[in-house]
Amino acid sequence: MISKLVGAYNISNCLAALTATIHGLGIKPETAAQGINALEEISGRMERIDIGQDFTAIVDFAHTPNALKSVLEAGRNMTNGKMIVVFGSAGLRDKEKRRMMAEIAIELADYSIFTAEDPRTESLNQILNEMESGLPVEKRGEDKSYWKIPDRGEAIKFAIRLAKAGDLILFCGKGHEQSMCFGKLNIFGMTELQCVRHWLNF
Repeated sequence: MISKLVGAYNISNCLAALTATIHGLGIKPETAAQGINALEEISGRMERIDIGQDFTAIVDFAHTPNALKSVLEAGRNMTNGKMIVVFGSAGLRDKEKRRMMAEIAIELADYSIFTAEDPRTESLNQILNEMESGLPVEKRGEDKSYWKIPDRGEAIKFAIRLAKAGDLILFCGKGHEQSMCFGKLNIFGMTELQCVRHWLNF
């Protein structure tokens, strides 16, 4: 059985699906396996963006501490180069996860870029500062393993310019979503997938 889904955690997902279909629904094992084989990548879920560049670019919806940790752990097994992560933390949501997600990124990734992710009516700069507070004191300010770039499009461009051959960039938090919430408005523009492709082609 072969699956196109990326990431070790998708092994667990596939096994759970097989268990449910074989034991719960009585489907033949070979039929269930064919279903797993036929699965295409899920939009915005560990989705590779490949236009022939010499590094790997992946878009994922991970927007919680546990999800980010799972994605970064999966990513570490996918590259011998540097791992770069671009992510934010939503406004009007659990503030504690901002610090937690930054801690996870600094521990597991080589480079972290903090950026916008649906700030809503909160100050984006305040959100980024709260994320930064999760870093060890000695890493704050001048450390060159992380950056705060409020504009998500600019953050994506920066990550792509930063990547070298063999590296991996993980763009986390927006995945398949079509808009970004600023204030009380959902702003529609380029999706994460479109923006990544744009800067890879630029």
